[in-house]
Amino acid sequence: MSTSAPRVAIIGVWLESNRFAPVAKEADFKEFYQIEGDAILVAAREKNPFILGEAAAFVKTMDATGPWEPVPILLAACHPHGCIDGRLMDQYLATIRAGLTAAGPLDAVYISNHGAMIATDRDDPDGEVVSVAREIAGPKARIVMTLDLHGNISETMVERSDLIVGYRTNPHVDYIERGEEAALSLRLMLAGLADPKAAFIRLPLTPASVNLLTASGPYGEMIDLGNRRRAELAGDILNVSIFGGFVFSDSTKNGVAIVVTARRDLARAQMLAKEIADYGWSNRPRFRKKLMPLSEAVALAGNRDRKPVIFSDSGDNPGGGGTGRTTELLSALVWSGAEDVLIGSFFDPPLAKQAHAAGLGARFKAQFNRHAGLPCDTPFEADAEVVGLHHGTFVGRLGYAQGRTLRLGPSAALKIGGVIAIVISDRMQTADPMFFEIFGLDIAKAHTVAVKSRGHFRSGFLPWFPPERVYEVDTEGLTSPVLERIQFSRIPRPSYPLDESAEWTPPAW
Repeated sequence: MSTSAPRVAIIGVWLESNRFAPVAKEADFKEFYQIEGDAILVAAREKNPFILGEAAAFVKTMDATGPWEPVPILLAACHPHGCIDGRLMDQYLATIRAGLTAAGPLDAVYISNHGAMIATDRDDPDGEVVSVAREIAGPKARIVMTLDLHGNISETMVERSDLIVGYRTNPHVDYIERGEEAALSLRLMLAGLADPKAAFIRLPLTPASVNLLTASGPYGEMIDLGNRRRAELAGDILNVSIFGGFVFSDSTKNGVAIVVTARRDLARAQMLAKEIADYGWSNRPRFRKKLMPLSEAVALAGNRDRKPVIFSDSGDNPGGGGTGRTTELLSALVWSGAEDVLIGSFFDPPLAKQAHAAGLGARFKAQFNRHAGLPCDTPFEADAEVVGLHHGTFVGRLGYAQGRTLRLGPSAALKIGGVIAIVISDRMQTADPMFFEIFGLDIAKAHTVAVKSRGHFRSGFLPWFPPERVYEVDTEGLTSPVLERIQFSRIPRPSYPLDESAEWTPPAW
């Protein structure tokens, strides 16, 4: 195998699984993307790729840093959903296995996964992807994996890869940097300048995602500590990735996880992993947050004597497996007579289709959730005016989707009293101002904005709403941060904050 032009396979099955959401089928993946072979390289090299930013950045960085021979096999990704169908996971693994086998000798494998995927019949399909890569590529091949910081990390994932690179920001605005880091680190390994050794600790700590912001709070402080120590250790540490986890996966691999990778010295990695874990555990009471009751949110929306605010419909975050269809907050705002409100976005393809058929300026009886759904998808009916129509394809402008092509399908803006509601045809969280701006709506003129998003909206809407004017509302849905309401069955117990009695003992390395 040539060291000047390393042969690098590209694979990935990206899914954040909410165990309480509907099972993810192949059609759900195809709605986002499922691509094989050279189509992967074409997608990655686009100016505004529709695939995940870290995967595109990995390819572009490898292109820019020297000769290489990419071996693209499979990239499949689904919007956050439920468990992946076990048979579909078997199908993807078979495709990966066949592709790696046919590829012949490989110097490396790059894996683009989320890290919080579970299947209908097992808890660690992410680990299976890594295991197949290791089995086929062999013990000498380098395996580098990028993961979302909401990943739930297993021992298998750590032991069978050489390097795990997790996001460091929440909202996620560092996709490109992490893809670049994965590629540059791989170049170091292939040049013999690093022989990674990883230390892994999983804490019995399973906070809701609203407690995992990185600009402030205990989780952000853990990441800051890791970054500082990495700089102080003069190049001994190759990577520090701290995973807040995704509690709604309800899996055996749940728990805040610290993965520290040294260039060569395992003891260095272990020392730092223990320090970060101890800091996080000692601050565990801070991994709680009080939500705004719905009644207070409605009252605040009606208060004209204040600066504009933004609400997070926290119980229904499509970015965490929420249906994007709950109407609790919408109906409360409409019934209260609130004015100058923008709210988005409702995943309701039949309603979007009806609005397009009616045409701009039409008035009709809008029926939200007239098609079957989950119990939380309460129907809501109101007189509406079509004030905006769009095909739904655009490039993200700010925050987590900046520079990436989004495809919402036929979309509409409906005016219901003093509220304008956005309706879309592909389930996605409203974390970019373009969800409103494609209809010509001016966010700066809104008195209240409400979004179906857990945290990513903070970066996308920061120009209008600094942190002190952001409110997370206690609403119903599959992503409610009030964990005591959820019947977990697989999370290792005891685990904080579900169990105040949870204890942790540092590993005796």
